[in-house]
Amino acid sequence: MNGFASLLGKLTRRKVLDRSEQSELKRVLSTLDLTLLGIGSTLGIGIYVLAGSVAKNNAGPAVVISFLFAAVASVLAGLCYAEFGSRVPKAGSAYVYSYVCVGELIAFIVGWNLIMEYVIGVASVAKGYSGYVDSLCNNSMRALFTEYAPLHIGFLAHYVDFFAFGITLLVTCVLAFGVKESSLFNSIFTVLNLAVVSFVVVAGAIFADPSNWAIDANTVAVASNGNWTAHETPGKIGNGGFAPFGMAGIMKGAATCFYGFVGFDVIATTGEEAKNPQKAIPLAIIFSLLFIFLAYFGISTVLTMMVPYYLQDAVAPLPEAFTYVDFPIGKWIVTIGALFGLSTSLLGSMFPMPRVIYAMASDGVIFKFLAKVHPRYKTPLTATILAGTYGGLMAALFDLDALIDMMSIGTLTAYTVVSICVLVLRYRKDSEGADDICIPDDSPTNRGTVLSFFQQSYNNRQITTPTVLTSLYSGWTVFAYCILTLAFCMTAAFASEKIANGNPWYIIILVLLGLLMALCLLSLYAQPVSRAKLSFKVPFVPLIPGLSILANIYLIMNLTGPTWARFGIWMLIGLVIYSICLIFGTADRAYALHLHDANSNKGRGLSRTCVFQVNTPQDVNSKTGAQKSTKTGNGSTTHFGSRATSYSRSIEKGGSKGISLKTFNTDTQLNSNYQ
Repeated sequence: MNGFASLLGKLTRRKVLDRSEQSELKRVLSTLDLTLLGIGSTLGIGIYVLAGSVAKNNAGPAVVISFLFAAVASVLAGLCYAEFGSRVPKAGSAYVYSYVCVGELIAFIVGWNLIMEYVIGVASVAKGYSGYVDSLCNNSMRALFTEYAPLHIGFLAHYVDFFAFGITLLVTCVLAFGVKESSLFNSIFTVLNLAVVSFVVVAGAIFADPSNWAIDANTVAVASNGNWTAHETPGKIGNGGFAPFGMAGIMKGAATCFYGFVGFDVIATTGEEAKNPQKAIPLAIIFSLLFIFLAYFGISTVLTMMVPYYLQDAVAPLPEAFTYVDFPIGKWIVTIGALFGLSTSLLGSMFPMPRVIYAMASDGVIFKFLAKVHPRYKTPLTATILAGTYGGLMAALFDLDALIDMMSIGTLTAYTVVSICVLVLRYRKDSEGADDICIPDDSPTNRGTVLSFFQQSYNNRQITTPTVLTSLYSGWTVFAYCILTLAFCMTAAFASEKIANGNPWYIIILVLLGLLMALCLLSLYAQPVSRAKLSFKVPFVPLIPGLSILANIYLIMNLTGPTWARFGIWMLIGLVIYSICLIFGTADRAYALHLHDANSNKGRGLSRTCVFQVNTPQDVNSKTGAQKSTKTGNGSTTHFGSRATSYSRSIEKGGSKGISLKTFNTDTQLNSNYQ
């Protein structure tokens, strides 16, 4: 039992920040600055690949609706990400936020998914880059690789893409040897991306044929390729019309289209630099995603009107569309513009990857050697080269569709965890003392009985500040909501045809699950919320985080079986690595070192608020009455004898705001935690 408690403590321990350290970042970013930042970080390979691929394989012309669903899910996830980031008074990634606010295991899951997001992002951009170069060479590169390096394994690509592997290694070397990212470089190519979008929409509208949105599947005769490229074969026709594959196809397309909105989360990490984060961050997220949706909407509209959905090129749809309508100048303009745009996307996708790997390795949750910084180039050389090589192999061996789905499932999983954490933290008693009030430990509003736990379902006692009881109840309610949401989404996704045909049993199951989910959210709404001050808070809690969890899980359920299998293998590898680090004490040593450094910094001076917490009686040796000398949480250790007094106080510039006293008659240990 003690071993299990020790393991649980390791999995839930949280990273300590030196909150007395003042941020050196200035609040200079306006809503417009943040909006442009989000557009530049998000608009990439999606506009060059996604519309054609999803239209051909999943949704047909209804790909425009798929992009709309993906945009809504992205807005909900972005708002939750913004609050999650505001809980940490320093800029960082979702991994850092999770480690500080929730615990080590959740942080590892988020960080491991972020690594996959960046690796697959690099691989998918390299694959798209290869496709566009190949289109300039009349697909001779594809023919060569297919002849000399074919692959006949079902879940892999048709051939080994040596060009994608080589371009990934080239960018990896550029990054590993310390070349810095240029903001001017990115700005120029962001403008170039927007110019390509504008050209495609305007020029494509000239050649658009609205009849391609109303194709009759019964009268379609798939003839020879004609002026279409010889390598392309027609795809599925389905039922024809605007949505040839029905709502199921639209939602499967939305799960893939989510890839096109990855990158907006950079806005949520600017809480220290935004002039008015409470207003600027949500507006920038909404405006940037709206602009990006309009770009995808325009591209997918003209693309599916220029070329029938079943004849789309899944690798390089834009240049092939202009070839189809016999406009070669348009093909060259789009292809050259795309190569410039994809060049900066490839470099930009690679930059965050070593940073996350380095942070996780420094914390000991993955192998420590990955945190080694080269003395000359000042970069995590080993981590960069290994991650880049892995990304290159993924680009060489997998089709672009498989890479995009892999990135979508990893990102959706990370955002789901973030949304869950927002709900839990909003209703949990603040660990930094914002919710400390004078309540006896044996009060029913604090520890309570089983009966009082269930009586808390709608907060009959009108408790206004989170306590141990309300925090515990809220946590279990969020857990129940997630289980119900998982069941709801599995039913809706896997029985979609039966539900569409009016099967009463599945409809009843969906209605019952939906009602139970609504009851969980209503119960959460009645609970007291934390009074911790944040630079940004999600509005309409628990509705928006709840809808974000629902949307993310539903999109995950619409991804393919092979995608789930690949994701499961990735997570299994990660958990094995994390387990090895726990077994050999790598994570423990890194955590202890971090605590020592944090406490050393805190010892140099107090910040404004001091909170003294009393540990549980288990921290005392029952036989000898002596205190254990273990460091926990956020501070240094003080020992007392057989009687101790715990107090919390908020120190203002003018003096003491108030002191509450609680006396304990057992030998105990007090931890002084400096915020």
